[in-house]
Amino acid sequence: MKSTGLKELWLLGLLGVSTANPVISGLTSDKPGSSNNALTCNDPPVTLSLSDPPYNNYFYSDCNVAAQAVVTSPLPSSNLSIISPRLIVAWPAGDSGVCAFFEPQNGANGSLAIELVNSTVGEPLAPLYHRESGSKNPSVGVKGVLHFNSSATLTVPILGSIRAIRDFTEGGSILRPEFQDSIQFNSLPGRGASLQRTWLDNVTFTALNFTPMSGCDGVTVDNGKLKFDAGKYEFSAELNYPQLTQLNSSEVLNSSSQGLIQQQSDNTKALTFLSYSEKLLAGAWRFLTYFGRDSMIAALLLDPVLSYGPGGSMEAVIGAVLERVNRDDGSVCHEEVIGDYATWTNMQENKTSTAMSCDYKMVDTEFFLPVLMQRYFVDNKVGRNRCPAFLNTSAGSINPANKNLTWRQLATTNAERVLRLANPFVQMQIKDNLIHLKKDQPVGNWRDSTYGLGAGRIPFDVNTSLMPAALRSVAALARAGVYTHELDWGRLADEYAQVWEDKTLQFFEIQISQETAVQRVAEYAKTIDFAGPNQADSIDRDVNFYALALDSPNMNHNFLPKVQVMHTDDCFRHFLLNTTNQSQLTSFINQTASNIRRTFPAGLMTDAGMIVANPAFGDEPVHARNFTNGAYHGTVIWSWPLSMMAKGLEKQLDRCVEKSGSEAVPEFCHDTFVHDNLKKAYNVLWDSIEANTKQLGNEVWSWTYRDGKFNPTPLGILPAPPGSGGQTESNIRQLWSLTFLAVRRNEAFK
Repeated sequence: MKSTGLKELWLLGLLGVSTANPVISGLTSDKPGSSNNALTCNDPPVTLSLSDPPYNNYFYSDCNVAAQAVVTSPLPSSNLSIISPRLIVAWPAGDSGVCAFFEPQNGANGSLAIELVNSTVGEPLAPLYHRESGSKNPSVGVKGVLHFNSSATLTVPILGSIRAIRDFTEGGSILRPEFQDSIQFNSLPGRGASLQRTWLDNVTFTALNFTPMSGCDGVTVDNGKLKFDAGKYEFSAELNYPQLTQLNSSEVLNSSSQGLIQQQSDNTKALTFLSYSEKLLAGAWRFLTYFGRDSMIAALLLDPVLSYGPGGSMEAVIGAVLERVNRDDGSVCHEEVIGDYATWTNMQENKTSTAMSCDYKMVDTEFFLPVLMQRYFVDNKVGRNRCPAFLNTSAGSINPANKNLTWRQLATTNAERVLRLANPFVQMQIKDNLIHLKKDQPVGNWRDSTYGLGAGRIPFDVNTSLMPAALRSVAALARAGVYTHELDWGRLADEYAQVWEDKTLQFFEIQISQETAVQRVAEYAKTIDFAGPNQADSIDRDVNFYALALDSPNMNHNFLPKVQVMHTDDCFRHFLLNTTNQSQLTSFINQTASNIRRTFPAGLMTDAGMIVANPAFGDEPVHARNFTNGAYHGTVIWSWPLSMMAKGLEKQLDRCVEKSGSEAVPEFCHDTFVHDNLKKAYNVLWDSIEANTKQLGNEVWSWTYRDGKFNPTPLGILPAPPGSGGQTESNIRQLWSLTFLAVRRNEAFK
């Protein structure tokens, strides 16, 4: 792609990215004019090392750069068709990264081990800062020392976008020539070698360099590959893309939560690494950018500890979401496309532009925005005072498509969308009027993988929980005068919400007789060769749960009206709503509690945590094949549903505590069996959470059954179901997996 350079810098300016020398608050500059005049930081760097074998993760951030290094080295037990030696360095800036895959020169797969070691270079990482003469942006990155136990060959390099790396690792080894063909291989003085690539904008570059340390013969460049002898090599990874403005730990947390910086230092460091004044990032390393759903769920659960007001983390989340709302229809951006991948995406549409774009295919994300806005602008005193000035912010500094609008106008457009989508079902309560996935889209909610919804088209969470919660919040925001014009939305949205709360669950109800349930669970355990007891004897009555989704074609293209997969998405309804249909509420709470208390495969609980899906009770064999312990949304454990379920069950238990001026105590509170069942489920869940504290910061993990129990196991080392593409590697730290900073066990309900 041809470019003048000036045009690209202008486009960066439209994105709200400084193209001049960075001005960072709290810094002092030394040696002006020097090519290495890094700005001196007032705060010490934040470093963090986290191990989840075969993955070892290292974080470094200061006022000049934030980066993560991930070193993968196979274990003796590793599946070598999935796990191979690999180095990744990832930057939040531009959602950027470098990746290098290695293999042993002796050809013995599994014999090569690599590790990052402490040295005089870094412990184990140290920062890089260099400014080329005439460059608008400094080159920043990290360096360290990598050790090879035997001779190695760098076989596959990827430089530029994390999205390009994920295309290779998760998308069936896709390597795009637009990226790969521009990588330059060069020898360096001192017998080193360099990989460098200029991005498609013809301005930005990324480089990965290796230099042998004493005792090594050097690096050889050989026909697009680098060859290493055994030993230690200094590596450096750098790029010259503008960095984000990181919030430090004291800026991320509110004044009453500062003690967490010492009490949970690793988690607060991880939260800091993911928190910037421009936005909060979804996870490290795979999602170092904006994800609307992730950031809003995280903010809702982290609300008690997040900072408020100008420059605070709560406003960073809400502002980032509003900035990216689709001005035409009010939908909320799921994921932004930025950096090198944005330029490539624009090229596919015959556009010469570096402008960011947004993915609007999800059907759940728009419903979180009113809920979060109510939490801050109605329920929070600081937010109420900040509301007028905040919502009058001009849009378009990050998303040029929203220029000449305010955030208030975009919030109003979003509320209009919620009401518009809700209306058909209010008028006629039929399945066709429920919220469906968008046409030709296989995903639409948080279970956004190939088999996440079992091919269903009408997701449970969106219809039974998110829509009514959004309507309740639109009503509250309208009464508070948040929207741009005076409409009777307060009354209207509450009326709509009541219909959605009371009339949607019935479409998803599943009841299986005790006899059939016992038979299906026993057969399922045999089908998956489950090594533990099938737990069928724990089924002492009919089993009730709600379909994961509706309207699914199976493998033979027959139509399945309900996806009969037990799941954890009940947590949305418990956490976001206080429903008032008493018989329905009692039944719903009771089935949630029972399914949590039963052990897999008869329920959702394992020693490793509560799994998010269980296909054991379905009569469709394809679900057993696809919802496995190697599937991204299969019989695996995600951290944030543990957090939301724990908080949701606590919220429902708290409704049974009589308070002056509060709602009437629900009927389930007086049903001894149901109330006890709920309380026991709450404690079973918390016992499991506390037994798995080492995993809680992870995005997702799986299990293997051995020695009579479920053992936590990294998802990325298990084979994925056939047809799902490459295996999905879990992020070592995920934004919404840090919510246990705020969600804690309520001892009153023990």
